[in-house]
Amino acid sequence: MDRSRKRRALLGAALTALLTGALAVTAAGTAAAATTVVQAEAYAAQSGVQLEATADTGGGQNASYLADGDWMRYDGVDLGPAGPLSIAARVSSATGSGSVELHTGSATGPLLARFAITATGGWQNWTTLTTSASTHPAGPQTVYAVLRNTAAGDFVNVNWFSFGDGAQSDAGWVTMDPAAWQAQLAAFRAMAPRPVPANSVRVPEFNASCLYSHSKPDDPIVFPGMAGASHMHSFIGNRSTDANTTTATLLRNAGTSCKPAEDLSAYWIPTLYERGRVVEPKDVVVYYGSRLVDPAATVPFPQGFRMIAGDARLQAPTPAGSVNQFYCAGAGGEIGRSADGNWPLCAPGATLMFQLVFPDCWDGVHLDSPTHKAHVAYTYDGRCSGNFPVAIPSISFLIAYPTSGTADGFELASKMASSMHGDAFLAWDNDALGHRVKNCVVQRAKCNTAGDF
Repeated sequence: MDRSRKRRALLGAALTALLTGALAVTAAGTAAAATTVVQAEAYAAQSGVQLEATADTGGGQNASYLADGDWMRYDGVDLGPAGPLSIAARVSSATGSGSVELHTGSATGPLLARFAITATGGWQNWTTLTTSASTHPAGPQTVYAVLRNTAAGDFVNVNWFSFGDGAQSDAGWVTMDPAAWQAQLAAFRAMAPRPVPANSVRVPEFNASCLYSHSKPDDPIVFPGMAGASHMHSFIGNRSTDANTTTATLLRNAGTSCKPAEDLSAYWIPTLYERGRVVEPKDVVVYYGSRLVDPAATVPFPQGFRMIAGDARLQAPTPAGSVNQFYCAGAGGEIGRSADGNWPLCAPGATLMFQLVFPDCWDGVHLDSPTHKAHVAYTYDGRCSGNFPVAIPSISFLIAYPTSGTADGFELASKMASSMHGDAFLAWDNDALGHRVKNCVVQRAKCNTAGDF
């Protein structure tokens, strides 16, 4: 994109940033209590920057098509106490050149970190770069992101930065048990696939068919051990899920609102309200599939794997035609919009729906990360590679609500429609999950809830 076109977009970008209401600094939860996530669009000042929506579900916005000399200023970034600092940046690049420098105090102040930019495969093919600083100014700081490049033209997009105390941010990276994973993987590799009937639909897919279970203001991924610390969530699946949930408690407490019974996972979404009245899902189908060119590369999830899709902090208008919006399904479909334009109004015979898609490529090491997203990525070219080489099933929630809506619209516990998000804390029986991945996904065959063709 040329510089003149970029400058023409600045006014609209500034307005977009205002409308999002994004916070410059947010805590990533007690699993990584000292980690601060700074959304790229939440700058206090900038030069040469425009914004656009990321192509991935839950990615929010990004500072796009940045070139040499562009900069963004972030105020009040809490770098925590003195000592080691872990720093990360989520970036994408089609050209692979230049660097992103973080300075404190001013654009020419002390260098906090430098991220060398290499090609990621496209302007919306995201990767997370990490580095560390042995020393840094303590407490809230003004941080400048400055773009450096010896070549002309745009060279990088930035989605967010994170800053965390070395010890505590490491705690946010949950490493799997290598021996247990290798044993699970060996058992999966040894499974003989069942022959696919000749009349089968050749779509790589199986599912868990779930009902609403219970509600709590808890989030065992973002706020583990802190009962009541979250906004209200509607839980699906394992009936024991609360703030103290762990992999062990999920496997130990076998009651679930999902079929098959071998799926003991916990799934949750923000509670929906209509005129102040709770509207719980009438059903949620959790699809496990593949968007890869070759689904045969897919492996099961390791026990205790967790991730989040969507962004509870994203507060932006979502009128008709927006990506990742609520929609109407059934007779008559959508017949209008709410007064604020953010919600569909469904015909009496239709149902309010939402589909939430999770990342499907994994770093192969971590069960979780400080942001609960940094260990996974979405495929953009039908392959998993680079920092996320392991193909995992593509999970999506298909959520149906027993309402057609009113002109007043709705509100999520996380507020606007744009803040819709979901969490998955996986705890399947290994054999049941392995056979489904091997029979249905690897062989590109559509299976039902029971795992049959």
